[in-house]
Amino acid sequence: MAHDGNQPRGSITGALGATGHHRGAPYGFTLRVSALTAVLGCAIVAGGFTAAWDTFEGVRDYADRNIANEDSYVAYADGGWFPLVMVGLVESLLLLVLALLVVSVLHTAYAVAGAHDSHDSHADARDGGPLTVRELWRRTRRRLPAALAVNALSGLVVGAMALAGYVLWMTVERGDVPGVEPTPIGETAAPLYTLVGWVLPIAVMCLGPLLYFRLSLATAETVLERRSPFVALYRSWVLTRRARTRTLGLGTLLTAGAALVVLLAGYAAAPLAHFAGLGMLWLSDDNVWITGVLVMILPTAVGLLLLPPLVMPLVCAAFARLHGELRAREEAGRGPGKD
Repeated sequence: MAHDGNQPRGSITGALGATGHHRGAPYGFTLRVSALTAVLGCAIVAGGFTAAWDTFEGVRDYADRNIANEDSYVAYADGGWFPLVMVGLVESLLLLVLALLVVSVLHTAYAVAGAHDSHDSHADARDGGPLTVRELWRRTRRRLPAALAVNALSGLVVGAMALAGYVLWMTVERGDVPGVEPTPIGETAAPLYTLVGWVLPIAVMCLGPLLYFRLSLATAETVLERRSPFVALYRSWVLTRRARTRTLGLGTLLTAGAALVVLLAGYAAAPLAHFAGLGMLWLSDDNVWITGVLVMILPTAVGLLLLPPLVMPLVCAAFARLHGELRAREEAGRGPGKD
């Protein structure tokens, strides 16, 4: 079995070096994008709370009436659930669009910065001159529409796998799979139910990230080689075909790092969530329902907002470096080593 080139650790080490070398341009650019992302993200969330304010007031009134009458009640009943779900769906869609923009901009910027550093791109080499934040943005916006299309298509692949796994799980839970009966609460799960109802859906969902890693070089390909989005996705698949171990290992390490940052940031933001909850109680005249939602989502929101400045530089630089190395090997007539 041939050696699979540098291992993921080598790619990350090289990415750290490249990020440090261009600290004044790519990372300065990243800080600006991160600040704008925080502002827009907070504005979207604030807009959602504003849109749902009257609904939360109705939920509180409903609960207070039942408590005063000593009646039992179900949270968000009396028509309060559906409006909140609709607001949540709109919020989620807007946040996904924002995430798509951020990922596309940063991947494009680091691909441009990597090409400028190594002079592997003839188009960027002709521009010459020092790489400033302004110059980086000028080069980035040229190919940003193509990068957006590439990342949207890659996101659809991940979403399709997640949806397929969820549909399979729901189908089993409803008892619609012949021969597989859902396990009643309190009883030991049957092996077939565990396999079909849990293991298989999780495996299908995991295909999404694995496919995304194989397509992760498409942004650099469309930016530097002027490929169309579909051709860039195909080229990413070809480039990583014989570097599967390295690509998947690198993607897994970076994903684990991102998850760890979100987790730790969530714990660190717990005091902030407490004070934000106190502020929401004062603002909403002690509405515990809207306050509870804010306290619940704030730690995760803080973790996600820390991803662009803390994790995305490493992610983008690592995949830009990997693309450059695999392209260089291909052009030299030596494909990546076999797994």
